[in-house]
Amino acid sequence: MKAIVQERFGPPDVLRLVDTDLPEIGADDVLVRVHAAALNPYDWHMLRGDPLVARLMGVGLTRPKYRVAGLDAAGRVEAVGANVRGLQAGDEVLGFCPGAFAEYARAEADKVVPKPAGLTFEQAAAVPVAAATALRGIRDVGEVRAGHQVLVNGAAGGVGTYAVQIAAALGAEVTGVCSTGNVELVRSIGAAHVVDYTAEDFTDRHAHYDVILDNVGNRPLRRLRRALTPTGTLVLNAGGSPGRVVGAVGPMLRAVVVNGFVRQRLRILPTREDRAELLALTGLIEDGTLTPVVDRTYPLADTAEGLRHVEQGHARGKVVVTVM
Repeated sequence: MKAIVQERFGPPDVLRLVDTDLPEIGADDVLVRVHAAALNPYDWHMLRGDPLVARLMGVGLTRPKYRVAGLDAAGRVEAVGANVRGLQAGDEVLGFCPGAFAEYARAEADKVVPKPAGLTFEQAAAVPVAAATALRGIRDVGEVRAGHQVLVNGAAGGVGTYAVQIAAALGAEVTGVCSTGNVELVRSIGAAHVVDYTAEDFTDRHAHYDVILDNVGNRPLRRLRRALTPTGTLVLNAGGSPGRVVGAVGPMLRAVVVNGFVRQRLRILPTREDRAELLALTGLIEDGTLTPVVDRTYPLADTAEGLRHVEQGHARGKVVVTVM
């Protein structure tokens, strides 16, 4: 099969399209024929081994732990392991498929779910990491309820476009923060108010929010807290750019320390791969509550170019690689 591989840490230029062996599956796995794979900030962090502290957390010390990158995928089941029930060859699925930047990827059977019939493979691939992160941040960690004032920083990005829709569906009054060119997009997906960050700093406004989901990490903690209500919740899901030693880890650790001394809830958004979250999301998609926003697509051979676009931090929704 063809796959995008990396033998060392570095910029997108280190990626190569090569022929390699199909992944082997175990008794509890499925082999997915990948039709589309989404690009995430996670992918360029893995590509660069950045921030450096991430290399001590399982990315790999001197070279990448995983030769083929990518996690979000949508495609058709090609084969199933001996213990797998409920899935068979030919089923259309989406989910967490390590090594997704390839024609085939192995996935644990409980990490993929049926693809909603109304989605293209490109739209479906855009769901797993970003939409699950948004659901977790808004519903579980932020505990958003009807009537809440919610602000999403980075509202036009991959996580942000899902977060705005989910918060609005829960009955919150949503304020989205984005650039001038994305104001209408953010309004169209459910934001009652939009702040253009090129013209205004949302932390300077008189408004106070019950929940802030920060997907950008471009404001210091003290200013973010100033925009919260006295008992509001700040959900941190961001920060860092290529070349940082600790990236978002520093601000997040600071929030953990400060949290013990204030009435406001300062929370770090955990990462996980959860089947129940995927099923909740596909349910929201099927009932029309949630719609993936796809910025642009690239062929597999141009994965490096797609990652450059994601690194710049200005994608509108999700960037997707088409594979087959």
